[in-house]
Amino acid sequence: MTRVPIPLFVATPLGQDQVDRICAVAPDRVEVIFEADLLPPLRYISDHNGIEGFRRTPDQERRWAEALGRAEILFDIPPKGPDGTGGMDLAPNAKWIQTTSSGVGKRVVDLGLQESDIIFTTARGVHAGPLSEFFLLGVLKYFKRLDFLEAEQKAHHWERYCGDDLDGKVLALIGAGEVGGRIGAVARFMGMRVLVSDSQLTADRAIQLGYERLFPGSELHEMFALADVICLCVPHTPETERMIDAKAFQAMKDGVVFVNVGRGPVVDEPVLIEALKSGKVAFAALDVFATEPLPPGSPLWDMPNVLVSPHSASTVAAENGRIVDIFRHNLKCYLAGRLDEMRNVLDKTRMY
Repeated sequence: MTRVPIPLFVATPLGQDQVDRICAVAPDRVEVIFEADLLPPLRYISDHNGIEGFRRTPDQERRWAEALGRAEILFDIPPKGPDGTGGMDLAPNAKWIQTTSSGVGKRVVDLGLQESDIIFTTARGVHAGPLSEFFLLGVLKYFKRLDFLEAEQKAHHWERYCGDDLDGKVLALIGAGEVGGRIGAVARFMGMRVLVSDSQLTADRAIQLGYERLFPGSELHEMFALADVICLCVPHTPETERMIDAKAFQAMKDGVVFVNVGRGPVVDEPVLIEALKSGKVAFAALDVFATEPLPPGSPLWDMPNVLVSPHSASTVAAENGRIVDIFRHNLKCYLAGRLDEMRNVLDKTRMY
């Protein structure tokens, strides 16, 4: 009996080289549907959205809807059209979606799919290295006085000066998953003392992993009071929304360095702006914001003590290859019925 291939639709932009790698997993078992003209052209390597303002012709919309309607497996969550329709509404047969992001829990909830039977697997772990490098970029920019050095060089001015180092500085890390764990390792390598708050860790396990001390959520402010640097690595959930509020900033040392590679809504942004103006927060390296894109009128753009990254700190040339590595592994498990061996399965209740 001939087995009908499982339709797999690539729903967001992806390079042909990575599509070929997906096709090679099980060409007799899977029909990979990839029609480049249905997707926005790439703006850069590892772009998952494509150019803004992309519009499909009526014939392309018909083909888009037909492909989504057939698909059992989706590479990424299909975006809605300009009119706000389409997307997952057109994919009634989807059983598994491999996303290209880690923090997709909120989006799954917003799409009304939290109670669905669809399996979501994420890109967890792919972005840990690049985000740890952004963390290091931010703290070194401040402690090594990079702005000063650049101004001195531009002025052709030679005068000895004194910077600072990371050795002995205290990092308060909120979230010790793949990203937080990598940031903690980088910080320890630089001689920093690392404190952590993570609901999934026990005190003994935290010590085994190299953290100096684990703080429960109820003692978050006590941890902040000890920190020279604070880094957020948590997803956006109802529990984390605006967890860094006015009381949290009040608990921090004067002149703390603040890094956010988690999600923007975790922070009360107007309070952060006031803390930056007052010097309570000496410097902030931000990859995520409450509203994205960051509005042109936001004070954060022009503040000399802020590094603004357009939610791109995790985007590197090798990103899609690493995501496809996860997808290929999961595809083999899915086809073999070994769902319990699939990597990065989203817990839709916890939202991560």
